[in-house]
Amino acid sequence: MNQIVMTGMVLSTTPIGEYDRRVVILTKEQGKIAAFAKGSRRPNSPLVGAVNPFSFGEFTMYEGRSSYTIQSASISNYFSELREDIIGAYYGFYFLEFANYYAKEFNDEREMLKLLYQSLRALSNPHIPNKLVQYIFELRAYCINGEGPQVFQCVVCADKTRAVVFSVKKGGLVCCECDSDVIDGICLDQSALYSMQYIESSKIERLYTFKVTDRVLEQLAEVMERYRDVYIEKRFKSLEILETLEGV
Repeated sequence: MNQIVMTGMVLSTTPIGEYDRRVVILTKEQGKIAAFAKGSRRPNSPLVGAVNPFSFGEFTMYEGRSSYTIQSASISNYFSELREDIIGAYYGFYFLEFANYYAKEFNDEREMLKLLYQSLRALSNPHIPNKLVQYIFELRAYCINGEGPQVFQCVVCADKTRAVVFSVKKGGLVCCECDSDVIDGICLDQSALYSMQYIESSKIERLYTFKVTDRVLEQLAEVMERYRDVYIEKRFKSLEILETLEGV
């Protein structure tokens, strides 16, 4: 068996047998992988705290014919502050579940990993509303996966000058001369449109450096909720729990 070192974040863990775990990790080198952490459920195991969700660091593994086995881990960030905030934790669990849904094995997932890391850091910042972090994360994740909306020009004629509406089903902006068959149009405030343009075009490290008004947050919520309904064929358990906790 070959020994390899990968950098990544634990997305989920599942108990296996009496003492082991199956761990899903989003890695910089191999995309999403599954690995076994043998004995990690024993209290004295060196892996007991290293293979929990949110753990980010370097994982030393043996590569077998059909699976990986984690030998050791050097964790640089446990995001332990999220464990002390049940609401923040469930936002984080939702991001992990979302990334798990989209990420693929042997795919270049470096941008998704970077987005996930920066988004969890943003959840730990009391000055950034959790809902804004959620909508930024979702929109940028769609873009990384190639499903982001067109927010810079009309999706039909590419015009950049005429008045527009936003159509989730059309995949973005539709100008006033092309919107005759649009049935789900949203008239976005200019500030909401600017926010979406910034989220789609900025470096990931700069995503969580702005604030929005309540009106813009409401419009981002409407767009992202419709986007989930149209483009995602899954109900995320963590999001359902989060909505219950927040009384949505």
